[in-house]
Amino acid sequence: MISPWRIAALLASSVMAVLSAPAGAQTQVSDPWIRGTVAQQRATGAFMTITSATGARLVGAASPVAAVVEIHEMAMDGQVMRMRALKDGLDLPSGKSVELKPGGYHVMLMDLKQPLLAGQKIPLTLNLVSRDGKPEVLQLEVPVKALSTPAKGHHH
Repeated sequence: MISPWRIAALLASSVMAVLSAPAGAQTQVSDPWIRGTVAQQRATGAFMTITSATGARLVGAASPVAAVVEIHEMAMDGQVMRMRALKDGLDLPSGKSVELKPGGYHVMLMDLKQPLLAGQKIPLTLNLVSRDGKPEVLQLEVPVKALSTPAKGHHH
């Protein structure tokens, strides 16, 4: 059973993401979060669910806390899990939700300028291009969760 506090936190983060999207935005973000870091850690991931009403491509991202922000995929290559940047971005099919999660697609924040601590809100800009070539920019304030937070649906 999910605690009422967890439900409230999920709703608050979803509302924050939706409120930060510009009026008339074709793309919505729900349940965004960034995995917290420890001292000297130089990279972490941002995770969320993205739904584009008309179809789009996530082509880039930026945050003032990281020198480099890329769209990545983790996938099995034979017996080895490999992570790679998606040079052409991530396709967001019309009306379908695409989950960015640990072990799959994610936004990688690298060359971090500071540790990211649970409870902080981190600015994150998502750059998208619609099917008809129009740019769409989403400005998010993404909560940082403790480093030990399990991926949604996974339990220790």
